[in-house]
Amino acid sequence: MSHNKMIKDQKIRQLVDHYEVKRAELKSIFYNQALPMTVREEAFAKLSKLPRNSSIVRIRNRCVLTGRGRGISQDFKVSRITLRELVSKGMIPGLKKSSW
Repeated sequence: MSHNKMIKDQKIRQLVDHYEVKRAELKSIFYNQALPMTVREEAFAKLSKLPRNSSIVRIRNRCVLTGRGRGISQDFKVSRITLRELVSKGMIPGLKKSSW
């Protein structure tokens, strides 16, 4: 199941990368109050015709090893469970289980 989700996430990331500049241009035109309303409405119409998955908010951070979608460490891009296993095996330099 998570493999399919990882593939879907990769496709979304490619779409976001492809449309990033165009989306930013249209949003800047739409939010520019100095431009006439007709130009802004045209920009909004073009923006709404872009693919839904081309928006950056559609990206889901996933564990690069397991594909888990929750509990992802942003520093290492792995889930908390995988991170704990890697740390206990000594696979991540500089980290160890804390004890006091």
